[in-house]
Amino acid sequence: MVSHVTTVAFQGIEAVPVDVQVQIGPGVVAFTIVGLPDKAVAESRERVRSALIASGLALPAKRITVNLAPADLPKEGSHYDLPIALCLMAAMGAVPADQLAGFSVLGELALDGTITPVAGVLPAAMGANGAGKGLICPAESGPEAAWASADMEIVAARSLIGLANHFKGTQVLSRPEPKIRSEGALLPDLADIKGQESAKRALEVAAAGGHNLLMIGPPGAGKSMLAARLPSLLPPLQPRELLEVAMINSIAGSLSDGRLSTARPFRAPHHSASMAALVGGGLRARPGEVSLAHNGVLFLDELPEFTPQVLDSLRQPLETGETVIARANHRVTYPSRFQLIAAMNPCRCGYAGEPGHTCRRGTRCAADYQARISGPLIDRIDLRVEVPAVTAGDLIAPALSEPSAAVAERVAAARDIQRERFADLGLAVSTNAQCAPSVIERIAEPDAGGRTLLGEAADAFHLSARGYHRVLKLARTLADLDGSERVGRIHLAEALSYRGAATALASAA
Repeated sequence: MVSHVTTVAFQGIEAVPVDVQVQIGPGVVAFTIVGLPDKAVAESRERVRSALIASGLALPAKRITVNLAPADLPKEGSHYDLPIALCLMAAMGAVPADQLAGFSVLGELALDGTITPVAGVLPAAMGANGAGKGLICPAESGPEAAWASADMEIVAARSLIGLANHFKGTQVLSRPEPKIRSEGALLPDLADIKGQESAKRALEVAAAGGHNLLMIGPPGAGKSMLAARLPSLLPPLQPRELLEVAMINSIAGSLSDGRLSTARPFRAPHHSASMAALVGGGLRARPGEVSLAHNGVLFLDELPEFTPQVLDSLRQPLETGETVIARANHRVTYPSRFQLIAAMNPCRCGYAGEPGHTCRRGTRCAADYQARISGPLIDRIDLRVEVPAVTAGDLIAPALSEPSAAVAERVAAARDIQRERFADLGLAVSTNAQCAPSVIERIAEPDAGGRTLLGEAADAFHLSARGYHRVLKLARTLADLDGSERVGRIHLAEALSYRGAATALASAA
């Protein structure tokens, strides 16, 4: 007789059903796992054996065969421990097999029979709910699984004995409740920064429309400080965005105690990061920084110090909002719709163009340094602002900067306008930066003066088709910040001023 338990394999953030089949029959005493298991799955044989012994169950002295179907799908990870153990217990009569039929199971076993947390519980719960099944998972992952649905049955146990008692009815486990992680520390405030009014304005515009931003200035000008204060301007995640972010973090194993956070992700990898670390990959095709920054911010400090090939790997995610990792035997897609904020020095020595400074290499120092960033990548950045060194007068003067809360109110109002506009159009986007070119031409149609200015600027700046539409998106955001229904000449002029600055850098590239 063969017993069955359902579990999952992960392809990106998608949970693919896997049927665990166990047969206990006569023959040479053995415990075999088949179905393309990786090393972690093959080692589950010893964890399951020890956990069952610790729970008072001994494996029969027979031939035990475990098949993970479909057999041609690679099985990776330690979350197969619990489904294999439960399937064995069902085959031995220790738990009712019919009660397991309505559940999907995942969890790792310790040698003493306790169930330890695993990655991917939320996607597994979403998949189980879609298939009309419940979920059996580790107790610490229960709050994470509870977000999938308020109606699905979830059994979050701490041990194999607890699970056996639950199904026997002697000690019924209560359903876990979804939890939100409280953001303990206060975010850095924009009021801390003195001077840099033009950079603050660009930061507000970038936050309001989800636009990409590049800041160029000498060391110590405050570029990193400005970027660190962007999260304080951004609105919390919407429910749909929250689940998307949580599913990626669940696959990456970075959810703490199964608690979700409404704060938008802010990722700041070091410039020594490899391509696999930034866009995803590795042995198990894990999500990279661009996916972990989904619906949030990816901050790249010292932009030219990144390897040029690594930077160019950002071009597809910036354009399509997803990362495709192709391997010889499988293909994985992760959502990667992030906002790029970058900072860099104007040259290798860092002080090109600063008053009183003369570079020994002349203009070649800045040209060579800026040429490390390709033109196609620069073309995808909507705003580029100069961040000059702060003067002593700015530092000594009393702080009169606007706090983040006041700017965040304007950003939230502009985002509400965008969300309502796109909802009326039946589009599943929330910011102007995500809008398709055909739609932005309708919702950002400029007035007569604006059309004239845009035509002249397109010729003067040699705007690409992408650049033309990104100027319209930026102008639409500026109009939303002003509460204007129509994109005017003044909005296009400001948008082109940011784009015009970027044209100089693109020419260096």
